[in-house]
Amino acid sequence: MGKLNGKVAVITGAASGIGAGIAQAFAREGSDVCLVDIVDEEQASPVLMTIARQGQQRIWFIQADVSEEQHVRRMANTALEAFGHVDILVNNAGIFTQSLLENLAVSDWDRVVGVNLRGTFLCTRFLLPQMLERKSGRIINIASQLGQIGGVEAAHYSASKGGVIAFTKALAREVASRGVLVNAIAPGPIETPMLEGETEEWRSRKLAEIPIGRFGRVDEVVPTALLLASEDGSYYVGQTLGPNGGDVML
Repeated sequence: MGKLNGKVAVITGAASGIGAGIAQAFAREGSDVCLVDIVDEEQASPVLMTIARQGQQRIWFIQADVSEEQHVRRMANTALEAFGHVDILVNNAGIFTQSLLENLAVSDWDRVVGVNLRGTFLCTRFLLPQMLERKSGRIINIASQLGQIGGVEAAHYSASKGGVIAFTKALAREVASRGVLVNAIAPGPIETPMLEGETEEWRSRKLAEIPIGRFGRVDEVVPTALLLASEDGSYYVGQTLGPNGGDVML
C-alpha cells in the first residue's frame, strides 16, 4: 500500500525538474496524477512514459499557461471531469529571469510574478472549492529560498516567491479548520533546467554561499512534497519547509 493510494494529484510545471520528480514519486505511492505544463504533450512524453511504466495509476496531461485565467479554468474543469475530484494540488510551475532592478523590463516583472504568484493563486482558486466541499485536501506551494532571503538580480523572482510564502500562510489560516492543509516548500538552488538557464557568474556566486558546498538534486526535494501530501504531514499547517543546503537557517 502506497502512502497516496486512492488520491488524485494535480502538479503544475510537471514536465521537468522538481514537478516531474514529484509527479513520479506521487504515482509510485499510488496516486493518480494530472500533469500540467506550458509545453505540449510531446515535450512532456518522457515523464509521462516514466510514470506509465511505474504501475496502473491513471495519468492525464493538460497543457496550460498557469498565468492565464481561462487556461486555468479549463485545466481545473478538465481535471475534475477526468478524475471526479482532486485531493492534492502542487503549485510548482515557475520561471526565473535575471536582471538588476534598474534594468528590469516591466514585461519581465509581469511575466515572472504572473507565473509564479498569480499562477499559484489561480490554480488554487479553481481547485480549492471542491476540496472545501469534501472537507479534505492538501495544497503544496513551491516557493524558493530567495523568497526568504532575496537575491541579487532577482528582485522580481524573490518578490514572487516571497508572495507565495505569504499566500501560503494566509490561506492556511483560512482553510485548515475546514480540512484543507496548505504548506510551502522553499528549495535552495536545485539542478534543474531552470538552474541551467542561469549565468555562470550567478551560479558561481550562489555556490559559494551554500554551506553544504553544492547545489541540490530533485530527489532531495521530492521527499518533502511526499511528507506534506501524505498522512505523515497531517500536523503541518502554513509551514515553509526548506531543503536548501543551509542557504537559509531558521
